[in-house]
Amino acid sequence: MKMFFWCNNEYDVIEMIAEKPEEYSAVMEELSKISKIVEESSDQHKVHIVMKTCACSTIENSVTRYIDESTLLHVSPIIYEGGWEYYRIIAFRHKDLEKFFKNIEEKGFVFDVLRKVPFDGFIASSLTLTADSLFSDLTEKQMSALLAAYNHGYYRLPRKADVSTIAGRKKVPRTTFQEHLKKAENKLIASLVPYIMLYRQAPEEKRKSLKITA
Repeated sequence: MKMFFWCNNEYDVIEMIAEKPEEYSAVMEELSKISKIVEESSDQHKVHIVMKTCACSTIENSVTRYIDESTLLHVSPIIYEGGWEYYRIIAFRHKDLEKFFKNIEEKGFVFDVLRKVPFDGFIASSLTLTADSLFSDLTEKQMSALLAAYNHGYYRLPRKADVSTIAGRKKVPRTTFQEHLKKAENKLIASLVPYIMLYRQAPEEKRKSLKITA
C-alpha cells in the first residue's frame, strides 16, 4: 500500500492506494484508534480517501514534530511506501539542516537523502502543485484521450461532441477511448481531492483570506 498524508493542524487527509482493496478495512481500523474519522470516500477500486481529526499532538516521536520544531519548512504530502516515510523540506540555512539530521539520528531514526536541489529563494513557487504530482500517473493514451476530449469540446456546456464522435474521429473503438478517458479523469480527481477536502473544512472567513484581490 502507498499512502499520501496531508495535515492542516486541524484535520489529516490520507490518500491510500492499494492493489488489494480488502486491506483498507484493516488500515481503517488502525486509523480509528489514533483519532476520529470525519469523512471517507473511495473509487470502489484502488483509491481510498480518509479525513480524520489531526493527531500530530498525540505522536511525540515523529519526524514531523522535529521538522516543526526546527527552522525548516515542511512541504506536504508525506508519502508512506514500503516501510519508509518520504518528506520534502525547504532549508533556509545549511546549519539548520545539519542540526535536524543530527537530532533525528539521535532519536533513533534511519534516514537517507534521495534528492537535494538549490533553493531559489521563492517559497511560493516551491509550494504550488506541480505537473509531476498531478500527471505523472497518467499513461500516454490517457493523456491523449483527455486532450482529445478537451479539444473537441467534450467539457464545454453544452458539449460540442460525445465520446462516440471523438472516438470515431480518432479512429479508435468507443469503449477503448472511453476507458482511457475515465481512467485519466479518475486519476486527476484523486490527486486533487485531498486539497479540496482541506479547503472545504476551512471556515468561510478563512477561505476569503486565501483569495487574491486586486
